Amino acid sequence: MGIYAEKACKNFKDGYNCAQSVLLAFSDIVGMDKETSLKLSSSFGGGMGRLREVCGAVSSMFMVAGILKGYTTPNNDEIKGTHYALIQELAKEFESKCGSIICRELLGLPEGADSPTPSKRTEQYYKERPCENCIKIASEIIESKLLN
Repeated sequence: MGIYAEKACKNFKDGYNCAQSVLLAFSDIVGMDKETSLKLSSSFGGGMGRLREVCGAVSSMFMVAGILKGYTTPNNDEIKGTHYALIQELAKEFESKCGSIICRELLGLPEGADSPTPSKRTEQYYKERPCENCIKIASEIIESKLLN
């Protein structure tokens, strides 16, 4: 496991949500202070505010990709297409390793939003959920695809 993946997993064990765990691990790389990283990614935990949509680790993987490799030219379809191809490649790799990029599917939950109240972080919580592995995989993808 790479140094950033280790940081991200530790962040999760410290109580940060999946999106915060990943973005915070790479905050030095993307030039963002801790508070900004945590606030920016706070809404994406639980598949976007526990809506159980796109996994928060994936959302932060895309944020890092945007900061490091994103575009700023609004009318250049070639540049946009190149960036979107990168995002699709990252998503495909994550999905191939985790089975989905959708939080509810990763957790085996039924359709629809979950309660907005976060689950208590207990030993059982960490045992039952694939979240730490998803955080590790997203971080390793960033390390291998974006930092080289």
